[in-house]
Amino acid sequence: MTRRLSIVFVRRGYSPTGGAEAYLKRLARGVMEAGHDVQLLATNDWPAGEWPFGSITHLSSRSPVEFASELERMRAQFSFEILFSLERVWSCDVYRAGDGVHRAWLERRRKFELPLKRFVRSLGSKHQDLLRLEQSLFSGGNTKRVITASQMVKDEIVNLYGYPADKIDIVRNGVPLKKFRFGPELREESREELNLNPDQIALLFAGSGWERKGLLFAIEAAALCKDHKMRLLVAGRGNARLYKTRRVRFWREEPVQFLGEVADMLRVYAAADIFILPTIYDPFSNACLEALACGLPVITTRSNGFSEMIEDGVHGSIVDHAGDLLALRDAIRLWSDPSRRAAARSTNRQLAAQFDISQNINETLAILCSVAKRETE
Repeated sequence: MTRRLSIVFVRRGYSPTGGAEAYLKRLARGVMEAGHDVQLLATNDWPAGEWPFGSITHLSSRSPVEFASELERMRAQFSFEILFSLERVWSCDVYRAGDGVHRAWLERRRKFELPLKRFVRSLGSKHQDLLRLEQSLFSGGNTKRVITASQMVKDEIVNLYGYPADKIDIVRNGVPLKKFRFGPELREESREELNLNPDQIALLFAGSGWERKGLLFAIEAAALCKDHKMRLLVAGRGNARLYKTRRVRFWREEPVQFLGEVADMLRVYAAADIFILPTIYDPFSNACLEALACGLPVITTRSNGFSEMIEDGVHGSIVDHAGDLLALRDAIRLWSDPSRRAAARSTNRQLAAQFDISQNINETLAILCSVAKRETE
């Protein structure tokens, strides 16, 4: 094997159901099992028990800029070969742009915001701070290598910041495929737990950050279907009251079932018929990949890096933008046909089989080793 590396991972914040946290733990386990040393730099809210792979150092700073600045001050105290950040910081050896490009996200969101809301947002310092960090990462040689999960994000970094394209590697997200295999018994049990009748169509939306991921568009598009047998399941963290108060004219009963944060998403995927994520901006949705692994047709937008890996009309549907409610409605109606869903199930699972988390770990580790090798030459 290649020589043993010492790698420091950086991630600010912690959520027990967070996709970035789950990915980082899977990556760290794979890197450790490959024989390398790993450490974690995180904020105080990352529990020590959730990092069984090596040492963990908690930084007290809360805001993104304070965290990045404290990291810069402490770097000399650590002995490592690779500083691998999953967070916007001032500088690092390798940066994984798992959260996408903040500048690109702001530009896309402006198209959906009212002028007053846009003005109020502009008064805060949060977004300006993130843009400062992003500008620092992608300029002056502050980052030796960048990893993205999609061509979309790679193009954004090159076009918006002028970062060299040959220093950006595309490594698709991966999931532990064995975790998303189930039989008909689990589907029956899960649908019964969620009070779904056999003839009801369960449309699933999953994720936190409902504004960005397009929950409002999912609700409105489902309503346009005028199908009283349709139920929209919503899994994830968000303010349900903002969405419950909306008048949905075409359903006779409460059409949206808010599940909150779900620790065992497999049961929800098993109960669902269609997955929908009409996102305004998503670098590469892991939830879409998980749904695909469960055989569900996925409805999403071209603003989701995940859309690059599926074929429209075969594995699901790709809509040009989140606000196209008629296109979303038509996609839901298309996949409401049980025979069409059944035909797509095995096709989707076969496609997802190419994106096991082991593939992601191997490709990422190869990049880290190549960066370390260049430093010693």
